[in-house]
Amino acid sequence: MLDFSKFLKYSKPGPRYTSYPTALEFSSEYAYDTYIQKLESQDPKRPLSLYFHLPFCRNACYFCGCNVVFTSKEDKMLRYIDYLKRELEILSKHLDVKREVIQMHFGGGTPTFFSAPQLKVIIDEIKSVFPNFAKDAEISCEIDPRHIDEDQMKVMSEAGFNRVSFGIQDFNEKVQVAVHRVQPYDVTKKAMDLARKYNMHSVNTDLIYGLPYQTLETFKETLELALTLDPDRFAVFNYAHVPWMKKTMRKIDETTLPTPDVKLEIMQYTIDFLTSHGYKMVGMDHFAKPEDELFKAIKKGELHRNFQGYTTKGGADLIGVGLTSIGEGVDSYNQNFKDMKLYEEAIDAGRLPFERGVVLTQDDLIRQYVIMELMSNFKLDIKRFEKEFNLVFKEYFTDALEELKIFEEEELITVSDDFIECSETGTLLIRNISMPFDAYMKKHKANKKTFSKTI
Repeated sequence: MLDFSKFLKYSKPGPRYTSYPTALEFSSEYAYDTYIQKLESQDPKRPLSLYFHLPFCRNACYFCGCNVVFTSKEDKMLRYIDYLKRELEILSKHLDVKREVIQMHFGGGTPTFFSAPQLKVIIDEIKSVFPNFAKDAEISCEIDPRHIDEDQMKVMSEAGFNRVSFGIQDFNEKVQVAVHRVQPYDVTKKAMDLARKYNMHSVNTDLIYGLPYQTLETFKETLELALTLDPDRFAVFNYAHVPWMKKTMRKIDETTLPTPDVKLEIMQYTIDFLTSHGYKMVGMDHFAKPEDELFKAIKKGELHRNFQGYTTKGGADLIGVGLTSIGEGVDSYNQNFKDMKLYEEAIDAGRLPFERGVVLTQDDLIRQYVIMELMSNFKLDIKRFEKEFNLVFKEYFTDALEELKIFEEEELITVSDDFIECSETGTLLIRNISMPFDAYMKKHKANKKTFSKTI
């Protein structure tokens, strides 16, 4: 039984650790020439994971933290496709594009804001540049159920897409109006039926708790309706309210947001509800059917985490393409321009649209290993770490282990000579438990407007 009385005092700003170091450490000091050198020196035996950012949306969803461009103009979208093609052409000069692709993801924005013929052009171009997709490659797309039709789903199915993720957030109409995303159940059900018809072998749904006007009772109704869709996975995210970073979030009346104790009630009910209906917890915000590969991966200690969230596809170099996309190499992160004008100007000049990034130090790599192991598998094999880095763990992390004692005392973790392991309650506080290993936290602690709250 989870002990939620422990949670409230841990509600403080903290990273979500889709990377380490976090994007706050990305800098323009990482030179373009260094980035190109990193691309050209990647291990040809390492597979590739491709991320394509398709940034357009018709209207703003006030809760959204993504980098989006609001438009309804066809010419803007056609222009973007042209620049994507040109970016891929430049990329192919600096990257071994014959390497095996084991994962590809379309994110946004609203990827299915592009029409079926436009999606086909994008996909065909990608496959002409990257000809070596693994037979079991995970090919996925984020979908807004309000913007999907049969022709689009057919194009994706024929291109080998096998996973889709539907944004639901909440089915309550009052909540939907408050966040500027009205999406009736019937619209979502129709999209789900299309995904099943076109053999998407994994269909996921995203819910968010912490939105305006949500109560335990209203979220119970949302869960009941979502369950009727029979998704393979649920992602149930804690709303990250960061209006100092996202202007659209300022349209949300903060007095209507549920308090931390109400959010905890919603979290507790969600865990009980989904587990009682056959789903298993995977990570701090995912639930999967027992046969799902995510659940199998965590049992083997092989779950990984990157900018796309939890994945079973580790050991690959992530290549980000498109406006604001982020890539990840063995010892570096890089990000494209967020501004469309600068993005286009770089490509017009025959350069990749690289803006900033970070090259990891040895200390970064050591801490990245620990944090990502904890975030992914909620357990750290200390002996394996020591063998990997030829270090004595308890000597290197004396300060971090001291900070962890409070979590030990409250039975959120156990620390032995061989392992750090999270209890069931501890997994839900994994962001807090990982923070003592973050060497950059001290400089950010004074600024409360840096990260979203952990609860």
